[in-house]
Amino acid sequence: MRPPDNHVHSRWSWDTAGSATMVRACERALAQGLPAIAFTEHLDFTVWAPEDRATTDGLVDRHASRHEPIDVEGYFAELAECRERFPELRIWSGVETGEPHLFAASVAAHLRDAPVDRVLGSLHSLSLDGRLYGVGQLLYRDADATMRRYLGELVDMVESSAVFQVLAHVDFPRRYWPGGRQKYAEKDYEEEYRAVFRALAGTGRALEVNTTSPLASVDQVRWFFEEGGEVVSFGSDAHGPDAVGQHFDLAVDVVEAAGFRPGRDRFDFWRR
Repeated sequence: MRPPDNHVHSRWSWDTAGSATMVRACERALAQGLPAIAFTEHLDFTVWAPEDRATTDGLVDRHASRHEPIDVEGYFAELAECRERFPELRIWSGVETGEPHLFAASVAAHLRDAPVDRVLGSLHSLSLDGRLYGVGQLLYRDADATMRRYLGELVDMVESSAVFQVLAHVDFPRRYWPGGRQKYAEKDYEEEYRAVFRALAGTGRALEVNTTSPLASVDQVRWFFEEGGEVVSFGSDAHGPDAVGQHFDLAVDVVEAAGFRPGRDRFDFWRR
């Protein structure tokens, strides 16, 4: 049984092509035999509220930012069209909140005006000298120190933000590892991963197995299980329709080998 794809981007995300329509993504989900899809568009901020922690931490901007706000009206209009057109597919609204612990007031204001079904929490950037930098840039300064700092920041994010239901791509920096992904040694960071997983397990929230990132190993998902993790979500992180549901059969094998099983119904997260 294939699980829902809980992490999909469409043309309403600032980093996704205009050809990536929700309609095409839904057609792909049905072709892949998925029961449900969540359109979790990027919710990132280049201007933040005085009440946000980013302000009190002294952050002034994002380096080389291309981030754009979500066109909420356009997003929900296309979502409604797809729900009418594809009644056999459960279609969830959603956002992927970047650094939600730094932008609590701004995230809350957005969700108050445009509530959604799924909220993912992601860490894409770290601060340096008053600016937010993409993790990929910082890795080339010092990969080991950046990775350890990244995982430590994830603990902070989990412990200080309750807005998200799913922690997305816990090893996001691996995508940009200097010299290639194959040079990344996951075992070197086991204790840092376990700290993240303990914090997440303590909240009862879901760990995402992301199939666009280099796929999580059985060891990594088992660390989450051993630290008390109860819930796993599957997400393709698709930025184009052809990537919806990609590698889900392999991801299911990984998650089952780590000890998790299908949830209460075909739309549910997987559980221990």
